[in-house]
Amino acid sequence: MNALPQAPRTQLFIAGEFTDGTSDERVEVVSPVTGDVIAAIPSATAEDLDAAVSRAHDAQRKWRRVGVFQRAEILHRVGDELERRVDDLARLQTLEQGKPVSESVADIKEAAQLFHLHAEDALRLYGETLPSSDVDKRMFTFHAPVGVWGIITPWNFPLLMFTEFVAPGLATGNACVVKPPSNTPLAVLAAMDALTAAGVPEGLVSVLPGDGEFGSQLVAHPGIHAVGFIGSSATGAKIVRTAGLKRTLMECSGNGPIVVLEDANIERAAAAAVDSAFYCAGQVCCATERLIVHEAVHDQFVEAALSYAQSHVRLGDPFSSEVNLGPLNNEGVAAKMDRHLDEARARGFDILLGGGRATGFATNLYYDFTIVDGVTEDSLLAQEESFGPVLPILSATSDDEILRVANADALGLQSAVFTESLSRAYRFIEELETGQVIVNDSNGWWDINMPFGGAGGKGTGWGRIGGMYTLHDMTDLRTGAIHVR
Repeated sequence: MNALPQAPRTQLFIAGEFTDGTSDERVEVVSPVTGDVIAAIPSATAEDLDAAVSRAHDAQRKWRRVGVFQRAEILHRVGDELERRVDDLARLQTLEQGKPVSESVADIKEAAQLFHLHAEDALRLYGETLPSSDVDKRMFTFHAPVGVWGIITPWNFPLLMFTEFVAPGLATGNACVVKPPSNTPLAVLAAMDALTAAGVPEGLVSVLPGDGEFGSQLVAHPGIHAVGFIGSSATGAKIVRTAGLKRTLMECSGNGPIVVLEDANIERAAAAAVDSAFYCAGQVCCATERLIVHEAVHDQFVEAALSYAQSHVRLGDPFSSEVNLGPLNNEGVAAKMDRHLDEARARGFDILLGGGRATGFATNLYYDFTIVDGVTEDSLLAQEESFGPVLPILSATSDDEILRVANADALGLQSAVFTESLSRAYRFIEELETGQVIVNDSNGWWDINMPFGGAGGKGTGWGRIGGMYTLHDMTDLRTGAIHVR
């Protein structure tokens, strides 16, 4: 494992300063890579939250009056500062999260890009002039900041998903009080040095790692005007109940399928499905959680997927340049994988590759890449988001049946379809009940300028993360009407 260049930040970040806060309690951060305690972070308290929110209000009142070109200039500087720190932040993130360092490098670079992107988006957040039925009135619209956002981020992409809210939030004149998970707070805390160096005013961003109870306090705090969340649907439902009428932007669990039709490029589909299943150890809301293959090409697909996985998936030390599959982040995810695969064995599904925890590593969180065939739609592997490096294969005999199986799931974030037919591609784009449908590429594909979020009628949340759409969701659309004569 590569040594870190400097000791990680191990304090809360409140209003431009690192502080131990008001509690004597600390939470240990244990690396899934080594099993070592790599930091101990203060437990944020209600008093710490009060301080962060109060300072956020003061800072936001000033920030909303800063011109958008001046705000954009500061965001561009944040992007530059993150780019300068890519290697250090990536090694720190890999140590606390477990993903291969090459993936962490990509995450940090994308976070930097997001600050640049949203700086430019803010310059083009236009309003409109509207015709009025009253000839003596002139109406127009404009976008105003909501105020102080409470942001709750997950552990699978610690710094990137922090940025997905904070960059558009700052660009539009808001302040953000952020709760990252206690088990992966280090890269986010280290990134505060980049924000400070770039000149982000004190108080606009505070970082208070905490558990679920502290998250509830953040959501319920009367000084929090809106809530942004990325995480599980179960937690999202609790947040919405607590938030009441506050503005919310929710990106929750996904269980969207990859569909392989009989006219697909099988080699390409197999490679994409496997890649999407083991990227970030499968701990991605748009991983290959279900694979629905047309029965006519089932055997050919299985052979191609096995061949590709055996030659491309390399489990090991995530700091090694040869490794592309690191450990799972925590015991809860590993235990869920165990439970799903225990049921698969009990039901007689074919475990073609892997099937359990790997041995010979520093922790028991390293999980063999797993392919399971013969999965039925009523099984845990099909019904629940496994969130691990597993490729569950289902089969169906027609487009209608594939759509029925795909849409029976309660979640609807992202899906993919492989076909050489333009008309069938359009049908699946329109009839798959997910927020995004990717044609002839991985279910895990996304773009920083892509509006990403769940479909209506599903338990996957609302709003869009990505591009200009996030700025719309993080602002109020205001209307002015002037009597001119």
